[in-house]
Amino acid sequence: MISPVSAPNGHSHVFLGADHERNERRTWAVIVLCLVMMGVEIAGGAIYGSIALMADGLHMSTHAGALLLTALAYGYARKHAFDRRFTFGTGKLGDLAGYTSAIILAMIAVLIGYEAAMRLLHPVAIDYEQAIAIAVVGLAVNVASVWLLGGGHHHGHGHEEGHGHHHDETRQLALANGMVELSIFEEGVPPRFRLQAEGGGVMEPRTATIETQRADGGRQRFEMEAIEGYLQSVDAIPEPHDFTVHIRIGEEERSAVYVEHAHSGAHGDNNMRSAVAHVLADAAVSVLVIIGLLFGRFLGWNWMDPVAGLVGAGVILSWSYTLIRDTGGILMDMMPDSRLAEAIRTAIERDGDKVSDLHVWRLGPGHLGAILSVSSRKQHEPRYYHDKLLGFPSLSHVTVEVQPLKGA
Repeated sequence: MISPVSAPNGHSHVFLGADHERNERRTWAVIVLCLVMMGVEIAGGAIYGSIALMADGLHMSTHAGALLLTALAYGYARKHAFDRRFTFGTGKLGDLAGYTSAIILAMIAVLIGYEAAMRLLHPVAIDYEQAIAIAVVGLAVNVASVWLLGGGHHHGHGHEEGHGHHHDETRQLALANGMVELSIFEEGVPPRFRLQAEGGGVMEPRTATIETQRADGGRQRFEMEAIEGYLQSVDAIPEPHDFTVHIRIGEEERSAVYVEHAHSGAHGDNNMRSAVAHVLADAAVSVLVIIGLLFGRFLGWNWMDPVAGLVGAGVILSWSYTLIRDTGGILMDMMPDSRLAEAIRTAIERDGDKVSDLHVWRLGPGHLGAILSVSSRKQHEPRYYHDKLLGFPSLSHVTVEVQPLKGA
């Protein structure tokens, strides 16, 4: 596994996703499966006269090619992870591959729509029994592909099984006297904040307070109590755990951010997302194919087959639009998470400093870069602001410029 700490130049620019190599292996497995089914569906559609079945097979062939693009992108990014020619690493190569894959999706959607429209105008005879059988097998292959790519886990916006949150629960905070660990503890009990000094140092409850700030401006203050060598919040933490935390310990204040992954543009692997989009679109088309063929077989509605192709084209086009929008924004270095950027600004400015310029962009799955220009009356060293941002785990590369505050 590629690890940032193993960078040969001592300063890591490896911004690959946590499951990079595992996702690469899964993609190759699905490519083999899809290539086999591709030939079966295209041949079956030609023999038995189903345009929807041929469309499904044609799309299967193109997304097999797109999956190949996904796998090659994973391999290239891994191989060149330490190549110094890539100033900020190869983490965004997956987004480039996802963008290209989305273009392929859009093109095949247009082709399927055109062919389906032609069949509406010029109907052909269909061998329904054989076509339905092959379409069912195609759906089974698509479901298997989704399972292989997901490794048995969900890739959507729901919660993980057995755990209610999609974020790291622990934050390391740097203070003048050492490190402090902030965590959300919820094993069998209502979730509560915990604070523990590095090395088991004693912390007084009266010297520590925690305040959460949510996106809608809502704030909640948590008092702390001492329990077996650590401090724990007296009150439980309301759901969702999607907020900025401001911690004051004595005269020092630090901030940490908890962002549900579904709300953040920093975490998703768009290379894998594009692969999943292809097989999910295929699954949706397969379902529509089966419905269209069943209506034609039992009700004599022969027009349902090309209509299913048209609807399938619309489904694929919607997937492609979303992927083009999201990956294109990343390639153009759009702000990936405005709420996270605001939390960074708030963390820096709470002691009276001013953030005069802030740039946040995505470096790769789970990795963000940030450049800050800070105006300060106290003229702290950049390390002071780096320590303030240790509670933002997705910030993997931070550059800070400190300038005198005008009028000081």
